[in-house]
Amino acid sequence: MISVVIPCLNESRYIDSTLQSLLDQVDPGEDWEVIIADGRSDDGTRERLDFWQQEHDQFRWVDNPKRTTPQALNAGIEASKGETIIILGAHAQVDSDFLLRNAELLRAHPESGCVGGVVEQVHGSDRSRQIGAAMSTLFGVGDARFRTGGIAGHVDTVAFGAYRKEVLDEIGWFDEALVRNQDDELNYRLLHSGWRIWFDPRIRSSYHVRSTYDKLLKQYHQYGYWKVFVNRKHSTITTWRQTIPAIFIALLGVSGLCWTLELAGFWNQMWDGFGASIFVSAGLLWLIAGLGSAISVSESMRDVLGILRAYAMIHFGYGWGYWRGIFRFLILRSNPREHAVKLTR
Repeated sequence: MISVVIPCLNESRYIDSTLQSLLDQVDPGEDWEVIIADGRSDDGTRERLDFWQQEHDQFRWVDNPKRTTPQALNAGIEASKGETIIILGAHAQVDSDFLLRNAELLRAHPESGCVGGVVEQVHGSDRSRQIGAAMSTLFGVGDARFRTGGIAGHVDTVAFGAYRKEVLDEIGWFDEALVRNQDDELNYRLLHSGWRIWFDPRIRSSYHVRSTYDKLLKQYHQYGYWKVFVNRKHSTITTWRQTIPAIFIALLGVSGLCWTLELAGFWNQMWDGFGASIFVSAGLLWLIAGLGSAISVSESMRDVLGILRAYAMIHFGYGWGYWRGIFRFLILRSNPREHAVKLTR
């Protein structure tokens, strides 16, 4: 059996579309079920879940009183019956062969404990379309193939992965201390236990992107912040590419400080112009690369400016969050503050 586990909190606008896309699946050759773990929704979501549970035997929902995503995922896994566990978001819809493709690829790749595919962005406005474009480029999010696409092959992480239940039992389920990055952290443990992760672009799903720059900034700030907590847990940097925004922020900060000290006359003549040249060079390099990337995926000049703004939210949000995480988790050796543990969208 295949078990699809969906964490859910106040998703009355999207949950029907998500579940309908699962109901419309072609026969995957195995029995399947859907378990929704709801975090005490109060917007009518529970009434919709009651309807789906009453109308279709494949759908069940369970309570998630602790309300966070990893606790929802673990509650859903605990209630599941499947030998394959697929993680899905309540803002997502899947192609009609989603279950079939996942089942086929797990059989075709016995070395892989997880398989996954491409997550496309759904846009409700010009702004969300521009944000989605930024989140689908190499400059925006790095070489995350589940966002940018690419050829089939082994990768270090996927979104909405299909996991062998035996692998989850072997390496442990989702870390409930992690409000963010819990899937990346699980995939890190999976790889370091000797299993592989297979990406195939034929596995397709879609997801409603964040519609405001403020939400995008908060999202990536949290990603950077919690990434350091994951690094502390494993006493290593889990993926070096995710240090790049923090390094860039540090470069701008240090060179900007040097420039200020130069203007105030604190440097000797030999160092005059050093801070200014580094600051301006780094800023121009980011701007040129960002403009080139934005132009390549834009439909108009307005799109270019919107995508460039989204790049700034992603990079500066992640970088600042990463440095906040370094200060709190590595220097102070503290745990996350209570407000940082609250689930946000």
